[in-house]
Amino acid sequence: MCDPTRDDGSSQSGLVRKENRAYFQREWNSFDVMRTLTVTIVHLLCLLAPFNYKWEALRFGLVLFAVVQLGITFSYHRNLSHRSFKLPKWLEYPFAYSAVFALQGDPMDWVSIHSFHHQFTDTDRDPHSPTEGLWFSHVLWIFDTRYIKSKCGRRNNVMDLKQQWFYRFLRKTIGFHVLMFWTVLYLYGGLPYLRRGRRSGDRVPCDMARKLGRPSLGFKVVED
Repeated sequence: MCDPTRDDGSSQSGLVRKENRAYFQREWNSFDVMRTLTVTIVHLLCLLAPFNYKWEALRFGLVLFAVVQLGITFSYHRNLSHRSFKLPKWLEYPFAYSAVFALQGDPMDWVSIHSFHHQFTDTDRDPHSPTEGLWFSHVLWIFDTRYIKSKCGRRNNVMDLKQQWFYRFLRKTIGFHVLMFWTVLYLYGGLPYLRRGRRSGDRVPCDMARKLGRPSLGFKVVED
């Protein structure tokens, strides 16, 4: 798949548009199936919105949206992936945990994929390169874990996270945390809260954290 003559594993042929990868006519593993079912259920629940609506649930959803997006941008992206600043563990871990409920994966998986993306941008080893098409680079790669593994290999670029018990624990139990979170939302407020809670994972611009990256709250900004 990759040109072996390059040290970084990238292709020497430049940005050549690839043929679209067969999507449905391929082997699906259990991870792909579970991710597809989760995303499908999330969007089907949106159809119930006109029939189960509460203003308090909307307010709750907006707050939850802000919290989990701060977790993705502030923790997964700027802190764990790019190491733009350092946090004490008593702050780092809660921020990373809040990002779990954005339904974008555990910290080790997210950081590894993002790091590979920067390392091999728009080459054969880029996990979601636009050279493989708009739909694949934005959506379909999420449900093709075996293909991503063949491009990037094992998660050997996040050894610092693998050495920490907290991130190993989240990687093994992320499904449990998400399921319990959805269960608590439903028991507390029924379908209106469940719909608002599970839609909080839409992305926002990642550079938000730059504006928040000031020497306060016990973290240290690291200059590039």
